[in-house]
Amino acid sequence: MRFDATGKVEFDQIYTQPDPRAYFSSLRGLEYQIPQLAKPHFTALIEDYRAARGIDIPTVLDIGSSYGINAALLRCDLTMDDLYDRYCGIGERDRAELLTSDQELVRERGKAIPARFVGLDISEPALSYATEAGFLDDGVRADLERSDPTPGQLRQLADIDLVISTGSLGYVGASTLSRVVAASGAPWMAHFVLRMFPFDEIEASLGALGYETVRLDEVFRQRRFISPEEQSRVLDTLSGVGVDPSGLETDGWFYAQLYLSKRPIHTTPR
Repeated sequence: MRFDATGKVEFDQIYTQPDPRAYFSSLRGLEYQIPQLAKPHFTALIEDYRAARGIDIPTVLDIGSSYGINAALLRCDLTMDDLYDRYCGIGERDRAELLTSDQELVRERGKAIPARFVGLDISEPALSYATEAGFLDDGVRADLERSDPTPGQLRQLADIDLVISTGSLGYVGASTLSRVVAASGAPWMAHFVLRMFPFDEIEASLGALGYETVRLDEVFRQRRFISPEEQSRVLDTLSGVGVDPSGLETDGWFYAQLYLSKRPIHTTPR
């Protein structure tokens, strides 16, 4: 197994396959569940935004969208178990068959929540599958940590109303969010961030743009550790950033916290 600098096992290969089968097959045994736990919070944020801003169909940007998991859960009113059952142990069905099945799913159930979904990711295969299936309405393939969006990407980001993520912050951060805000205006944000990733720099960067951030007290399970070695490495990372893992990560799970960031309507960047 290969570990990244934070101590997590690297799963890079599951994000670059032509369809989501490897993603779900790899994560099912680890009880990966953060998108399911995030779903009611994202739903509430979308509904609150619609009511506050008078926008019937807001556009939601999912940072680190991979195969459109958050969008699939929200727009089709699915659960993670639904998706695990859908993609695990299905034998030799090819990508075209999976796409046809998912396109039919979106036609039948894709109006559970009134919103457009745009994905931001560096994986072309994952974005392509999610947009072809219909989970995402659009996909932006970009690394906004390293470079400004192109003119075409600026057009894709121009109408973003809300920004969500479930695990990508920590690997991407203030640079990405600042570039999204510059392109889109003042989107509301909801980010589930693993406890080993300090949010201070991002919060300060958003604060300089006029945002106010609130962290919920609740913690949310992401997935089980894949091995004692991964747990030990992550516990070291947590210790290094001053986070007490007692009763949480010490019990065998990654945990995340939810940060909500909004810019008051009459606030202008400092």
